[in-house]
Formats: sequence, C-alpha cells, structure tokens
Amino acid sequence: MVITELLERNARLYGAETALVEINPSEERDRAVTWREASLIESASPDAPYRRAISWKDFDRQANRFANLLLSRGVERGAKVGILLMNCLEWLPLYFGILKAGCIAVPLNFRYSSEEIAYCLELADVEVLVFGPEFIGRMDPLAGELPQVRMMFFVGRGKPPYAEDCMRLMGFCSSGPPPVALTPEDEAAIYFSSGTTGFPKAILHGHRALMSACQTEQRHHGQTREDVFLCIPPLYHTGAKMHWFGSLLSGSRAVLLRGVSPEWILRAVTEEKCTIVWLLVPWAQDLLDAIESGRVELSSYLLDQWRLMHIGAQPVPPSLIKRWMAVFPHHRYDTNYGLSESTGPGCVHLGVENLRKVGAIGLPGYGWQAKIFSSPGVETPQGEIGELAVKGPGVMLCYYKNPQATEEILRDGWLYTGDMARMDEEGFLYLVDRKKDLIITGGENIYPVQIEDFLRRHDKISDVAVIGLPDHRLGEIAAAIIQVKEGVCCTQEEIEAFCQELPRYKRPRRIIFAPVPRNPTGKIEKPALREKYCHGRLVEAQTSS
Repeated sequence: MVITELLERNARLYGAETALVEINPSEERDRAVTWREASLIESASPDAPYRRAISWKDFDRQANRFANLLLSRGVERGAKVGILLMNCLEWLPLYFGILKAGCIAVPLNFRYSSEEIAYCLELADVEVLVFGPEFIGRMDPLAGELPQVRMMFFVGRGKPPYAEDCMRLMGFCSSGPPPVALTPEDEAAIYFSSGTTGFPKAILHGHRALMSACQTEQRHHGQTREDVFLCIPPLYHTGAKMHWFGSLLSGSRAVLLRGVSPEWILRAVTEEKCTIVWLLVPWAQDLLDAIESGRVELSSYLLDQWRLMHIGAQPVPPSLIKRWMAVFPHHRYDTNYGLSESTGPGCVHLGVENLRKVGAIGLPGYGWQAKIFSSPGVETPQGEIGELAVKGPGVMLCYYKNPQATEEILRDGWLYTGDMARMDEEGFLYLVDRKKDLIITGGENIYPVQIEDFLRRHDKISDVAVIGLPDHRLGEIAAAIIQVKEGVCCTQEEIEAFCQELPRYKRPRRIIFAPVPRNPTGKIEKPALREKYCHGRLVEAQTSS
C-alpha cells in the first residue's frame, strides 16, 4: 500500500466527515467565501470567519484535480513539484495531488530568503512551483531567473503576472483518480536539511518511508477515529506532517492552527474538541507562563477531552514537563526524536508509559533500531558516549545529487545522526551534545556558517564565530562573538542594524565583542567559546574599540 491509498480509503469510508480544519485568527471573511465558491471546502461558518474545513471526499477530489492539472500540462512522472505555502487548507490536498501524479513533492521552508528559494529549487530540479501571496515579495526578484522552473501556480489573491491561478485551473480538471499506478518503491518527496556548512541538502524519500511514518506515529500515540489532532508547526517540516500521518491512518480529524498564542491554542482545543496537541518547547513554556501568571484562566476553556501532549524538534527540559504535569496532571506525555533523514520524528521516542524517564529521548521507535557507535561499525559500551545511529523503514534513500554526503551518513543501512548520545542500563537513550554546530532555536535550525559569512561582509569585522547559548524559552539562541578590526570602533547597535537584512530568526540574539580563538589549523575553537559563554559567564555586549 502507498500513502495515497489511505486518502482514497478515507474518502470512500468517511467521505462526508471533516478531514481538516484551518483556524486562522487573522483571516478575513471574504477569503472563505472565495474558496467556498470554488467548491474547495466543506464549510466556512458565517459565525466563525476564521474557520475553514474540508471533508475527506473533497480532500481526495482536490488532490485528484491537482494531479490531473499537472498531467494535462505534460508534467511527467518523477518531476519535482515545489510547495511554498504557509499552513493552509490547500497545503495537504496539493501535496497529495503531486504524489498522485507520480511526481515528487518538494516542500520549502516558508522562512527561506529569495536566495535560499532559488538555491533549493535548482538543487532539487524543481520544474513546477506552487506558492502563495506571502511570498510574492521573495518571488518577484526570481521571476525569469529560474530556467528549470517551467510553470508557476499561485494560490490566493493578488496573483502576480508571472504565475497562473492554480485553484481556478483545477476547477476545469477532473476530480476522478489520475491514471497513475504507484508502488512503495517509487520516489515520493524531497525535504531539505543541513549540517552546519551552509545551504540545505536535499533529502530524498520514497513512498515506503512515508507509509512507515504513518504506522510508526499511529502505533506510538494510538490515534483512533475519535481523536482530533491540533497541528501548529509548519507543514513543510517532516515533524508536523508525519505526526498528522497518524490522523490519516486512523481516519480522524486534524486542525491546522495558524497562530501560537496561548489563548488561541486553548480556544482551538476547546472549540474543535482536540485530544492530541504537538507543541514546541517555546509554545509550551508560553502557555504555562500565561496560566501561572493568571493571564489565562483554564476555567474559561473546555479541556477535559485533551488526552496527550507531546514535544519534539529540540531538547526538552525535564523541568518544563514537571511544570506541565503539575498543571495538566491527567495528560499523557511523549518526547519525539527524529530528523528529516529519518522521515521526521519517531525513530526514537520516550513512550507515554515512561514518564519516569523524562530527560531521555527514549527507546527505538516502532520498526526502528538504534545503536551508539564510537566509530563507524564499532559500538560503544553501555553508558559511554558515542554517535547515535538509527536503522528502519523511514531512512532516506539518499541526499539527492550528493553521493559523497550520502556515503558519509549512510553506512551498512545505519543512518548516522551526528548527535552524541549515551544509553542507560534499561536501553533508554540520552542526548549529550550535537556532533555538529547546528543551533536549534524554537524548533528551527540555524546554521552558524551562514550567519558568520554574512557578518564578515561588515567592513569593521575582522573575525566572527556564531554559537548557541542556552535559553529558557527557545532552547537556544544564536550568539555572535565578534572580533573588531584593530583600531576600529564598533557598537552593538551597528551590528543589529546590519543584521536587519537577515531573516528574523537568524539574527543573533547576543552580540559579544571578543577575540575569536582559532587552532593551529585555522579552525574556530567553538568548544572553547561554548565553555566560556554557556556557563554563567556571558559577557554583556558592549562597545569595543
């Protein structure tokens, strides 16, 4: 079975039932009317203009329409189709339409700059791109500059002249299944990731991996037809989508919330009767802070049906979970560990029955194995630190067009994660440190080399190193250690103004004027910088000369 067959089964068995709901606190009423006229959604309540919904039948029909649109335009099996959209009701039907056409879906991070968008489109050989109104400003400079992208479709209002109206064109296409047969061995999707060396690598997954993610997620969290999953993280990320796959497998409803305020999370749980919520650490902390400060009154919400809260995408402080269980003692809890190369979360997870082990990332997930190696093929003794490696049905096929990087991470069927870990006497895995210098802030990856290269363009900077510093809310923040050119004055304000060109999440949150140490081979001694600044000795940013 392939994953598109699950959608077809749900449309057949539960066709009239709601599959997806979009909750957008900032949405205007007239957009809901526009989509309703296009017959794309099941309902848009006049009493809740921020809410849109789609049934399983319409979900499947719209996927078929997009697949047939691609085929009618001569898009061939195996072609790469990019998705550059904010979370919305159209996202998943378009994704499944790409798969149904026998094409390869290529989700793009909605935080990418124009330069990063162009890089990823070229790297993945994307021929067709679907994008939304939020990206017009980033796409305008690329119009006519992407020779391999022969077709652009636009979803929303204010269509630019270089793109076509996707939803209008879909209205002329058949809603019947496209004449394309798929197998578990077929290629399905490319996701982007990276180490610390710059732009992302393209991760190629097959249909077998997507199907295994459905089974792993449903086995871990026991989704039934009665469950309602609240999905807040971006759908371009494997984490959000692969957790939703549990809802797909069980034929249960999911809610896409476009907003992360504590009030809207609790309101969505109340109004949509959500039973499962996946949070990132900052959102969980914001929610607890709002409750403990009295800004949010739990008595104002109906939360009895909420049975499970789980967290992933970054290390989880045990103190946070203790606070959570004090406020929500009836909740079950799980930690999820994974990476895009393993089809997202699930290759390791804590398990709802193992609350006593909070602090560990857990045990190998359903269908997965995990080992710790001191060097390739050589296991570490129990309790000692080594590199975590996993093996299972969700391991990537390869880094697309990068055999050297593929060989470095895949060895004898094992995926070497780059994370340093240890295993206790019961087999539970604990992360110790990252082998690479990746910074994870609020669940988003920051690659220090990119920021360092950017800052080196400043005419007053002699050298720079970017490291992660612990942060109560975000897990980590980026700190820039800046060595100013001799005899030159530079201020924090100058650096902050210069960094306005960077996406907000990439801007350093701390500026430290200090020498940048390098070893005899010229490499920055980042372990020494972390030791100096991560243990209560952070020097306040100040004017340096």
